Amino acid sequence: MNAHYSILIQWSEEDQAYIASLPEFGPYALTHGATYEEALKNGQEALDLLMDETLPLPHPQTFDVNHRKVG
Repeated sequence: MNAHYSILIQWSEEDQAYIASLPEFGPYALTHGATYEEALKNGQEALDLLMDETLPLPHPQTFDVNHRKVG
């Protein structure tokens, strides 16, 4: 399936790991990795599982250059 879902990767000082969140799937759709690349890989795997098991699928968030915020 060609879906356009977000994976947000941020460093966590508390966990000393990169946290990958899947915002369209809610606040508990998280995974992590010791490196950015590992967090991305784990995020992609989690996304695949969520897409297989979630019905109905949420609408993907999209980037709107005219409404972006910095900060």
